[in-house]
Amino acid sequence: MEFLETSTENCPVQRTLELVGEKWTLLVVRDAANGVRRFDDFRRHIGLSEAVLSDRLRKLTAAGILRAVPYQEPGSRTRNEYRMTRKGWDLWPVLVALKQWGDTHAPDPEGPVLDVHHAECGAPVRVVVECSAEHEALDPTQVIARPGPGARRRATPARESR
Repeated sequence: MEFLETSTENCPVQRTLELVGEKWTLLVVRDAANGVRRFDDFRRHIGLSEAVLSDRLRKLTAAGILRAVPYQEPGSRTRNEYRMTRKGWDLWPVLVALKQWGDTHAPDPEGPVLDVHHAECGAPVRVVVECSAEHEALDPTQVIARPGPGARRRATPARESR
């Protein structure tokens, strides 16, 4: 079966984008990964409406990407902070890859907005694709993608009558 013969119904990229593919959602995940925890801080930093932020936080919590942790300021009602879960942290390489691409192909003229460095040695962090046998970083010409065991044959569209 060739790639064009496969259905996209169960594509993992499509399923992932259904969860986090909207701009505001990824920006909430970005901020959570960088230590933003509270509703008002997300709203001020990202600049989105309360309704949109509430919706995104609810969806991210329901998906298990963030978890709500109650807190209470003295004299105030209980509210939630939002923390990354392990599932959420698994999106971190995606965020770094998007930053890396943006710094290369849509750079700010004054330089990177955020420097991400290895805490131990100080070297810049980058995302690479490698094989599980730990060979050097791979480029797309060194990789073969084939339909896997979960691939389904695409339904042939009905012919249009004239």
